[in-house]
Amino acid sequence: MAAEPKTKYDRQLRIWGDQGQAALEKASICLLNCGPTGSEALKNLVLGGIGSITVVDGSKVEVSDLGNNFMLDEECLGQSRAKCVCSFLQELNDAVKAKFVEESPTTLIDTNPSFFAQFTLVIATQLLENSLLLLDKICRKANVMLVVARSYGLTGMVRISVKEHTVVESKPDHFLDDLRLHNPWPELKQFAKSIDLNVTDPVVHKHTPYIVILVRLAEKWADAHDGCLPSTRQEKKEFKDLIKAHMLNIDEENYKEAIEASFKVSTARGISSQLRHIIEDSAVEVDSSSPDFWILVAALKEFIANEGDGEPPLEGSIPDMTSLTEYYISLQKIYQAKAESDCLVIEQYVKNILKRIGRDPDSISRVYIRNFCRNARKLKVCRYRSIEEELNSPVLPELQKYLTDEDYCFAVGFYILLRAVDRFAANYNRFPGIFDSEMDEDVSRLKSIALSISNDSGFHGSSLSEDLINEMCRFGGAELHAVAAFVGGVASQEVIKLLTKQFIPLTGTFIFNGIDQKSQVLAL
Repeated sequence: MAAEPKTKYDRQLRIWGDQGQAALEKASICLLNCGPTGSEALKNLVLGGIGSITVVDGSKVEVSDLGNNFMLDEECLGQSRAKCVCSFLQELNDAVKAKFVEESPTTLIDTNPSFFAQFTLVIATQLLENSLLLLDKICRKANVMLVVARSYGLTGMVRISVKEHTVVESKPDHFLDDLRLHNPWPELKQFAKSIDLNVTDPVVHKHTPYIVILVRLAEKWADAHDGCLPSTRQEKKEFKDLIKAHMLNIDEENYKEAIEASFKVSTARGISSQLRHIIEDSAVEVDSSSPDFWILVAALKEFIANEGDGEPPLEGSIPDMTSLTEYYISLQKIYQAKAESDCLVIEQYVKNILKRIGRDPDSISRVYIRNFCRNARKLKVCRYRSIEEELNSPVLPELQKYLTDEDYCFAVGFYILLRAVDRFAANYNRFPGIFDSEMDEDVSRLKSIALSISNDSGFHGSSLSEDLINEMCRFGGAELHAVAAFVGGVASQEVIKLLTKQFIPLTGTFIFNGIDQKSQVLAL
């Protein structure tokens, strides 16, 4: 990456790196409807350096737009909303290619479905249910990712729709360091044995890395317990006492670190249930059309069964710890060498698999293979039901669970009512609550529609409070800027996750409750 973009995007590069930024800059995004929700979502992506954007909106700027969309001003009145928003976004980042289509998204979906195949991802905002169902089918057929965003008064929703999304760099908040203290390899054992834990020099003693301490004392414990490591609560306590017995002074930080990390010695060998589920997926039976991710998973499966002896490749990094510099550097080199060795084995498996399925053995880059190996324990596969499947047959066990939780029950209410206002609009060509004179009648109509949707979907009508129905009518279909900015922000965050293939995206329908300032994800 050139020096100028590196400076320009410095802060975000620290989060998703050069590879993530390159993925953003290659992406082509289509936004449907550039009201406040869509404009806010796209603004965040433009500032982040997205490759190109296409804004589709057939509306003209009206006075009402000026109150909730800061990308428009009085000079825009009567002009194409798509053109004005596009022009403003271009000013935010001139490196982004921007164009607009002055046409109704609904019309485009109905008359020109092939239009969407050119994009990496489509952001659909403020679309009614019928158009959304059709768009979802179009995007799935074209393998285009779809992110749906909607703000409606004090509520909103975000949903992802894509057949399958694979994540290598899931970057979980909390994950156990891959130190293999429960199963050290020969080079690590040899290095640990070269360091005397009974050294009399107090400086050396208090700067012996805790990895060495644990490897040595775990071996000592195993020798005294028929080759078994501490497993019961009592044994783990006794192992900590063994560590304490080797301390010369109570202020030795390295031994305190060893005590805190002693549980890592007792970590079960093998792989997590989540990783096992991935390597046993039917997609591991690869062919020439298989994505690179699944070819690497197939190679990983072979490694785990053979050279890995039930374990994935070593990550190759170690955390900070109290240590002499020379000890720490030696440990780093030992871990890096083992990781490199494991990676080379995986790479050879990848080449063999590619050759077997008739692809170029060098078609998957070594950079990608290395990154995969470093993150092999943290892989994630997300598969999404189509919007039609979710609406017609929600997952009943999840549904029952939500209905017994007060906060989730409120989110379910908003979920049903967001569908109900769409059906209301389809029936009456307007949203409920637009006219004060018909408010009471609209409340009754909306309640009837919502109860019908609730019963058809397996929901209980009792989850819909009268107050909630009244509030939805009081919203009158308004897009409030504060809510739109939040919902648009969530949508753009999910877009970045999908494009960079980093972090885990939403796995259900995100519902924002602006009344109580709460949000839930419904996995329906």
